[in-house]
Amino acid sequence: MKKIILGLLATAILYGVTPAKEKYFVVERESESVAIIEDGLTKSHMKNMHNMNHGVIKFDGSDGYLISRDGYIVKFNPETEKKEAEYKTSKSAIGFVIGKNFVAVANYDDKSVDILTRDLKPIHKIVTGSKNVGIKIYKNYLIFAQMDKDKVSVYKDENSGKDKPNFKLFKEFKVGQMPFDAMIKDNTYIVGFFLSKSFGVIDLDKMSYSEIKVTAKDNKPVLKVPHFGFWSLSKDRTFIPAVGDNKVMVYDNNFTFIKNIDMKGLPVFTALSPNKKYLAVTFSGKDFPTIQIVDTKTLKIIKEFTFKGKILHVRWSNLDSKLYVSVNDANQVNVIDTNEWFLEREIFQVEHPSGIFIYNQKERR
Repeated sequence: MKKIILGLLATAILYGVTPAKEKYFVVERESESVAIIEDGLTKSHMKNMHNMNHGVIKFDGSDGYLISRDGYIVKFNPETEKKEAEYKTSKSAIGFVIGKNFVAVANYDDKSVDILTRDLKPIHKIVTGSKNVGIKIYKNYLIFAQMDKDKVSVYKDENSGKDKPNFKLFKEFKVGQMPFDAMIKDNTYIVGFFLSKSFGVIDLDKMSYSEIKVTAKDNKPVLKVPHFGFWSLSKDRTFIPAVGDNKVMVYDNNFTFIKNIDMKGLPVFTALSPNKKYLAVTFSGKDFPTIQIVDTKTLKIIKEFTFKGKILHVRWSNLDSKLYVSVNDANQVNVIDTNEWFLEREIFQVEHPSGIFIYNQKERR
């Protein structure tokens, strides 16, 4: 096998092909910057990226976008690591999506959704009179939840992706109390509520709404559905960190309860490996420095790692058997080998790391 791999690499070099690789863009929470990790080392930093307290990065093709806590959206080139454009949508932006010919930003403080070109030129501001969350795209629809008005709005691009988008209100749904996060799976938009003991489901093909009560062991209701960014969905199971309990709740895809996995502490974040075989779980409180690894077939804890500070985020590599871990207090990103389950590397020169985001560089000639 080793000879085959070496042979393939030699062939790639001979014909001038650079194999696909990953660059890791790591939010540096306190310094308005993003660290770039490549080949296991901190390569560089993108500076002056505004308030990175809850910075989020997304990639689409060769474009990178970032939103800051203080309402800026920034476009950058992930290859050159240079800022290309920026636009301030509000005092506080909470989420964004990238369409074929637009970027849409959900805002908190000025209660609007901004529609921008891919180069961040303003097209239209949708004024809602509410904090807006859970923004998603499906076909030529833009969907988001209005936190203060208990409803989900669906806007349709009447230009159907041609030229600049022209979003008009298509349909609205009255939903549970205080929607605060959402996810989309195929044609289904799933919205969670801060005050209702349920979540809402919208079929975006039929444009129909239903509400599902989430229960745990002994048919007890879940007191609060956590942020969907912390959920993990495999082909046939859904893993949800319990709020205020030392458990990860396991459901099937119809949200029928299967079992609780007893964990070391209060789980915050769950992340599935690309092959769906393992689940990494992080914690709050006294167990902030710990990660536990769950086998998704047996639903048993198989490994535990404790680091030198709070763990704010984890990210599985899509190409290698690695798990990247932000250790915020220690100013490190640590790398776990997930074949043999050992700490392979400690990456320094990263200041207060939090979110880890992967840019997949394609094979290039």
